[in-house]
Amino acid sequence: MKKKQFKLLMLLSIFALFILAACGSDSGSEPESSEGDDSASSDKPTSDIKFLSLLTGGTQGTYYALGGTFADLISTETGIKTTAEVSQASAANMTALKEKDKGEIAFVQTDIAYYATEGTLMFEGDKIDTIAALGALYPETIQLVTTEASGIKTYADLKGKKVSVGAPGSGTYANAEQLLEIHGLTMDDIKAQNLDFGESTDGLQSGQIDAAFITAGTPTAAVEALNATTKVNIIGVDAGKADELIAKYPYYAKDTVKEGTYGIANDVETVSVLAMLAVKKDLPEDVVYSMTKAIYDNTDKISHPKGAFIKPETGLDGISIDVHPGAQKYFDEKK
Repeated sequence: MKKKQFKLLMLLSIFALFILAACGSDSGSEPESSEGDDSASSDKPTSDIKFLSLLTGGTQGTYYALGGTFADLISTETGIKTTAEVSQASAANMTALKEKDKGEIAFVQTDIAYYATEGTLMFEGDKIDTIAALGALYPETIQLVTTEASGIKTYADLKGKKVSVGAPGSGTYANAEQLLEIHGLTMDDIKAQNLDFGESTDGLQSGQIDAAFITAGTPTAAVEALNATTKVNIIGVDAGKADELIAKYPYYAKDTVKEGTYGIANDVETVSVLAMLAVKKDLPEDVVYSMTKAIYDNTDKISHPKGAFIKPETGLDGISIDVHPGAQKYFDEKK
């Protein structure tokens, strides 16, 4: 009887030791695991967002060219799978950000973002108050592109000509309308054609149109492609007209298409607006902070020539809408 009791006691003791050993192992491993976890000290956001869509523009514009790089940077640095989407650019992008599941980040001109939040011009009666700025990027040059064969030398020469002005409601359309106005013209004075950048340069090459307004960072891929087969001219804006434009529409700035761009022999003075990124206001602060950091801390990885303009110190230049708190936090840290 005593032997049975002794054996039972021994079995219970061994069982108890196993339990204690297991508990000791669990409690000892927990801090070790936490200390070695990379995510504990990572800048990656804690949000459960898995996918983001970055709205760009047409495939031959600067937005699309940069969009793929930005999407890769955001995916790599935040862990959130981000894809660059083809779109109808600025105005369409603002409308898309207002909708559910149409996109979370978008390229837009600073002037168009302002119109959207104020409910003016193409957004008359359709004010968009669900967007905020992530940051400014680079100058978007308003290029009035013609060919040598067109004979067009000045804005006055556009009268009665077939001119691509972009889609109604687009940023390019608004720029074209305002530049025509400053030069004493209206859309009624030209034969306006609503073409995208690729269609515009195809039309110039074939002679179907005489000139095209293209608002994009230079060099613009579509115009470079045109220059490969056709002698390109860029029509300038003289200093007096530029001053007049800026006085009425202060989001414009003077700009220059440099000699050698598209093979032109001399600098051409013109004007520009700024490209920027906008986001949905309801994106979590840590997500937008991480996206902003992913782009502006890695500008050395942007191969496009416009990457040279993208800097933290100019990230809030020209922004006339609310800045998202996540982006503001990043730029405040860089001061």
